[in-house]
Amino acid sequence: MTSISSRKITARQLYFYLACVTPVGKLVILPARLANYAGSDLLLPAIAHILLQAAAVFCVLLLAKRNKSFFELLENSVGKIAARIVILIISAFLFFVSLVPLLEQKSFVQGTFYDTIPSLVAFAPFFLLSAYLCAKPLISYGRTWDILGPLAIVGIVGILILSVTQADFGAILPIGSEGIMKFLQGTGYTFCWFFDAPILLFLLGKIEPEKGLAWKGSLFYLLGGLCVIFFIVVFYGIFEQTAVNQIFGFSKTSKYFSGMTVLGRVDFLFIYALAFVMIFYTTLPIQAGIEGILQAFGRKKYLPTLLSLGVNLVLIILTAVFDYEFGNVMHFYSEKIFFIFPVFTLLLPALALLLRRKRHETS
Repeated sequence: MTSISSRKITARQLYFYLACVTPVGKLVILPARLANYAGSDLLLPAIAHILLQAAAVFCVLLLAKRNKSFFELLENSVGKIAARIVILIISAFLFFVSLVPLLEQKSFVQGTFYDTIPSLVAFAPFFLLSAYLCAKPLISYGRTWDILGPLAIVGIVGILILSVTQADFGAILPIGSEGIMKFLQGTGYTFCWFFDAPILLFLLGKIEPEKGLAWKGSLFYLLGGLCVIFFIVVFYGIFEQTAVNQIFGFSKTSKYFSGMTVLGRVDFLFIYALAFVMIFYTTLPIQAGIEGILQAFGRKKYLPTLLSLGVNLVLIILTAVFDYEFGNVMHFYSEKIFFIFPVFTLLLPALALLLRRKRHETS
């Protein structure tokens, strides 16, 4: 029997992740934030982010054919000590950025599914699952994506079908009317929702090579991005000027479907499907950060479990501390330190192309 450590993530599983799982994290609060920063031109920053992140995904997947882990490539280029320092910095960034989907999902669960249960009580079981998942190798997500991919498709398509008839597509016209400053603000202040490429760095060496993997992966990411763009158009077409206040976007657009009076809230089936996918999406940056540390220092017997418990303990404490400060935390991430994110999400994948496969290579 093939052990989990020797398995490879197949190209199909990777494409499911890029096309189906990554869009789910962009459907909750991002549309409202884009509307806040860019007004009716919210579509343009979204397109810019998706194109930039697709290019970063292309860069990372170009490295997959070298069949080396990210740490091995770093070690061959800058030495073991420097490589470990770089890995620790990137892992710290992933733990840091994980607070965005973490607090986002906590607020979503509290606001959508519960009325009276305290948010931490309702959300605490997530950390038990997260601790379990993060103790597993990152490669274990391959088979999970085989399940999450179709489930995400059902959820997204279902929500869009119920929502699209209520949207006024003319609400975003004329495109570009808000001006260049709104575009720059909308793009700059929403970087913290696009961190997909750095996660892929720690899958290097674990992906089955396939001809054209880089451009195919980028294409599938763009396909997922098209779903996000279409949802944003529908979202703004329904709420228009009030869109800035409509957080938890995908749980609200479908409830205006005219057939709800007869069918009831059938949209909850699709909302539950996407909420389930979000659980695994939320743990990804945490697990990727742990995977990076394990690559750098070795997967010793109890180290994965200890790291998983330690990191998740810190995160649950931070979640408790910021339980009623979600808006302030998002403001800090979006507007105060936004310049940090493109360094890790765009510049890092591009610079990774300079890493050596072997020590004697020049670049």
